[in-house]
Amino acid sequence: MTTTTHLLRSRRFLPLFVTQLLGAFNDNLYKNAMVLFVVYSIYNSQEAEAQFSAIASGLFILPFFLLSALAGQLADMRDKAAIIRIVKFCEILIMIVGGAGLFLAWQGGALASLAIPLMLAALFAMGVHSTFFGPIKYAILPQHLHKDEVLAGTGLVEAGTYIAILFGTILAGWIAVEWAAVAVVVTAIIGYFSGRQVPPAPPMIEAEPLDWNLWRSSLQVIRKTMDDRRVFLAIMAISFFWTIGAVLFIQFPPLAKNILTASKEVASLFLVIFSIGVAIGSVSINALLRGTVSARYSPASVIVMGLFVVAFYFVCRSWVPHSPDDLMDVATFVIQPLAVPLLLSLLGIAVAGGMFVVPLYAFLTTFVDKSQTARTIAANNIVNSGAMVVGSLLAVSLSMAGVDVTDQLLLSAAMCLVSAWLGRLLYKSELRATCA
Repeated sequence: MTTTTHLLRSRRFLPLFVTQLLGAFNDNLYKNAMVLFVVYSIYNSQEAEAQFSAIASGLFILPFFLLSALAGQLADMRDKAAIIRIVKFCEILIMIVGGAGLFLAWQGGALASLAIPLMLAALFAMGVHSTFFGPIKYAILPQHLHKDEVLAGTGLVEAGTYIAILFGTILAGWIAVEWAAVAVVVTAIIGYFSGRQVPPAPPMIEAEPLDWNLWRSSLQVIRKTMDDRRVFLAIMAISFFWTIGAVLFIQFPPLAKNILTASKEVASLFLVIFSIGVAIGSVSINALLRGTVSARYSPASVIVMGLFVVAFYFVCRSWVPHSPDDLMDVATFVIQPLAVPLLLSLLGIAVAGGMFVVPLYAFLTTFVDKSQTARTIAANNIVNSGAMVVGSLLAVSLSMAGVDVTDQLLLSAAMCLVSAWLGRLLYKSELRATCA
């Protein structure tokens, strides 16, 4: 029996895996249903659409920046399974609010004054939900799994996350917004009952008072974590990766509509291909490394990712658009002469990205002491989210300055070089530590 099969049959892993999968599915079903409805049914301007997409991404990311230190303290000093139950119950309440916003948007009443504010408020609250769940899903792995299972477990969590993103994205693009309103509430309820099956994960250290000063606690957790050069390099490399991902995800809906003159189903197809690719990369890197946690392939992976971004850029620049009044559906889009190179370029971006980031997450969860794992992941989330907010603001600024959304792709390609440099420094530090 393989490690992967063994984990998927084990209560040490399966309930957490299913709970994370449902949460990622719900996040993306809700967010994409909202963004696609607004981009395709409310706004009629490339600049306004790109700005709304960036604002939505920024609102979801902001809680990671503000609250990750508190989330890390809780996860390290309280029973992680108990926190999961509380967080998943809150998801039900959040999705009731978000579903109400989607339903009102479908009805077409009070869009600016009620429907859109409700949807954005729920999106921000889902960011809070994910902020508190995020450190747990990684920190609980070395507590419940054996050392030689952690890389496989991390790869499965990443792959499962992107499979969930895949299905959430598909559903958001293909079902009516009123049905999405119902689906997000039902999924949250199922996720709550799944979360109740996660085995206890008591703290590995004595409980300490929580530091409720968000600024001080954030600085403290970052300072303590960044003291080690290898942890610092891993976090910085992951941060640049997610900045690239944030910029790409912001660009997809307006790029599909305005540059490729394609429908919202095609925009969903882009996210689907991206999700499939990251899932493939996440599983493939575990096979290449054979269970050993190492950044060996990370520099090459992210350079390949940058090359695929450049290829994606050139295909978009060569694309011959249809009439903007006649958006292509998926069947029409895929028979276009450049559709296959476009989708293969996107798949290459995602596969290489998955191979880059999974070993870095596994490194963070195995290198530090188990009692510090959640706060290490929290520090990573703070830096990641700060970088992603900067990426979102940069995308908004470039759109407001009139920079074409296609040209913004080159920014993502340039950032891949920085990630490769950081990955190389991490691997060199890893080799020095091995030889010492």
